[in-house]
Amino acid sequence: MTTFAELGLSPKLLKALEKTKMQDPTPIQAQAIPHIMKGSDLMGLAQTGTGKTAAFGLPLLHRLLDLGHPPAPKRVRALILAPTRELVNQIAENFMVFTKGTAIKVTMVVGGASLFKQAERLSKGSDVLVATPGRLIDLLERGDVFLDDCGYLVLDEADHMLDMGFIHSLNKIAKHIPVKRQTLLFSATMPKDIETLAATYLRNPVRVQVAPPGKPIERIVQGVYFIPNGDKAKLLETFLKKHPGEQALVFGRTKHGSEKLYKLLASWGFTAGSIHGNKSQNQRDKTLSDFREGKMDVLVATDVAARGIDIPGVRHVYNYDMPNVPENYVHRIGRTARAGAEGTAVAFCAPAEMGELQAIEKMLKKPIPVIGGAPWSAAAVAAAPKPVQGRGGQRPQGSGRPHGAGGKPQGAKPAVRSAVAKPAGAAQPAGGARPPRKSQGALSRGPQRWTS
Repeated sequence: MTTFAELGLSPKLLKALEKTKMQDPTPIQAQAIPHIMKGSDLMGLAQTGTGKTAAFGLPLLHRLLDLGHPPAPKRVRALILAPTRELVNQIAENFMVFTKGTAIKVTMVVGGASLFKQAERLSKGSDVLVATPGRLIDLLERGDVFLDDCGYLVLDEADHMLDMGFIHSLNKIAKHIPVKRQTLLFSATMPKDIETLAATYLRNPVRVQVAPPGKPIERIVQGVYFIPNGDKAKLLETFLKKHPGEQALVFGRTKHGSEKLYKLLASWGFTAGSIHGNKSQNQRDKTLSDFREGKMDVLVATDVAARGIDIPGVRHVYNYDMPNVPENYVHRIGRTARAGAEGTAVAFCAPAEMGELQAIEKMLKKPIPVIGGAPWSAAAVAAAPKPVQGRGGQRPQGSGRPHGAGGKPQGAKPAVRSAVAKPAGAAQPAGGARPPRKSQGALSRGPQRWTS
């Protein structure tokens, strides 16, 4: 079995790893690290929870440690771009662990935080800058940071950045970085637009893939429950009461709806919290911290959190509202079964959401097992009002604007993703939404078991 020492990492990094729970490299780490250490551009494809941060972080830090002198003022040696504040926080926290006991300086910049304080930290130079695209552009335009010394560019969760319309921001930032650089792109899914992005930014990249794009990790027991929209809250209460003390993550479609659901759960006695685009950075950080420390059992969130939460204690994910973008289903359920644990994921499907379910199952190339109710008839689907297509989960406020001035989202349409059609909220196929199938009262897969 390959070990971190056999990969040739610096003794300083190996010493830092000894104090973590990371004992042996994951598949994506074992495959990606040697290529990155050699200086190759790389495109890594792997699901969330497979160790992608360490896959690019450890070899990147190994190369930076060889430099032996501090960065110049306002200069950055390595830039990591991520789509949301939560993901930036997660990456920066991991890098702080990896660099403990070294002279490597890690800086984080995100929207919603003090621009002045971020500029002050950057004035001293940074070995590694982790940033959301919009806030970085703010700092570049102010002359608070320069990227002409940047030899490494990492695009993490690249597919999500495209979904959020950051392609214009990426183009703008790339103009500030030397053409002669090492570029690493990591993504959980592989739509054609990622191939286009890779061709634009990477040179003869090595491709590393450890799982088929869009395929959820096998430790997650999945199920779908067909239920009218108005009955979802009581069904969620029933499920939550089945596993008291176990942490659950609940995904809603809109900011307003998620906040309303959180307050309802709290009124029913659950220790709950919520994070979405209407929350301030301090509120979101505090809520995530409380959830991570086990002070609350239920967290209600929009897709702003789907790729930014890495909490091993999350055992259950509930898709209270079906996601508008099929790939987001994978990222949502990937919040459970972390760090080798097991988890369950339940999707609540109302009549108007049959289109979303069909799109997800098409992406997965297999049906999600039915654990309650029965697939809605074509008549029920046709009569159902379309669900609110909120953007609260797709472009969080303060996480960085696609382009424009002032640090606020500009509502630009994604340039690269425009060719990808999204499923309609209330699909009305002529022959019925989906062939009826029997409801499985009990679904068993591996060590866990669903009962309706």
